Amino acid sequence: MSRLLLLALLALAVAGCGKVSEVREPDVFAGEGIKPAPAADERGPRGEGDVRIAVVTHATASSTFWSVVRNGVDAAARQMNATVSYRSPDTFSVTRMRELINEAVDSRPDGLVVSIPHPAVGPAIRRAVRAGIPVVSINSGADLWRTFGVLAHVGQPEAQAGREAGERLAAAGVRNAICINHTLENKALGIRCAAFARAMRKRGGRSQMFALDVEDRNVAAPKLAAEIARRNADGVLGLGTGGSSAVLDAKKLGGRATRVKVGTFDLAPEVLEAIKDGRILFAVDQQAYLQGYMPIVMLTQEARYGLFPSRGEVVSTGPNFVTRETAELALQLSGRGIR
Repeated sequence: MSRLLLLALLALAVAGCGKVSEVREPDVFAGEGIKPAPAADERGPRGEGDVRIAVVTHATASSTFWSVVRNGVDAAARQMNATVSYRSPDTFSVTRMRELINEAVDSRPDGLVVSIPHPAVGPAIRRAVRAGIPVVSINSGADLWRTFGVLAHVGQPEAQAGREAGERLAAAGVRNAICINHTLENKALGIRCAAFARAMRKRGGRSQMFALDVEDRNVAAPKLAAEIARRNADGVLGLGTGGSSAVLDAKKLGGRATRVKVGTFDLAPEVLEAIKDGRILFAVDQQAYLQGYMPIVMLTQEARYGLFPSRGEVVSTGPNFVTRETAELALQLSGRGIR
């Protein structure tokens, strides 16, 4: 029933004139941003009045994945006639993210959207809940959100995604894999790697996690190529587009890396082109656009009418798989900032 209600709510979204501002470090607001908090007696169902929503995520909106999330936020804000502020640290920092959540709580928005990459952001989220601010989590945090009083989580079950990725690589003949973890502090990535390893073991293979800084491709590629050779690996799973880029670069260096079979999480034009020509077998698509779009719709409906779908549930946006057969359509939508 909750999924049907959610679809009905999404259908209610009509073109409007909402506003979105993105803020990255240093903290300079672009556009209107979040207005001063309303008086206490102004809170509650808002009818058709202005709704203010704050979004705080753990990764920069300029990244390939998070720019698509922000596009979803932007589209929902326009259609729902809501004012939205988007903020994120310039580099991954749990401490800075916690500060940004606290600043958002101080502004007393009508709703708060957060990613939960680490339990340490929990106290700031609980502060929002205690203040009566409805919170929806997205992306990271599928195993944590209920602990902090969040209303619902929009994202993919990470263990399921890791398991299904392992099943696919094992079915392709991989028996000795490497799982690239590009951000150890993000607990969701560890869950993916662990589930991937369990799936490989179940099918007679194995996988080991490899921590790799993927910011500098010129440094990441030779490190990964050396690790592939050292472990005599025949498969690699990237947990994001940075990891998949490192594998593609490592393949160009020759040696054993040229022969590994590759799977990855998340989409980017480079990834989709590599799937089309067979250099990557598949990409796990967690539908970043919906992770940005749906929470804005949900929280706007809650603020205006007291309506909220999927309370206490995970609104699953994945895992979906893009393969050679579907890469062309995904590439077209990627050009529009939707995939």
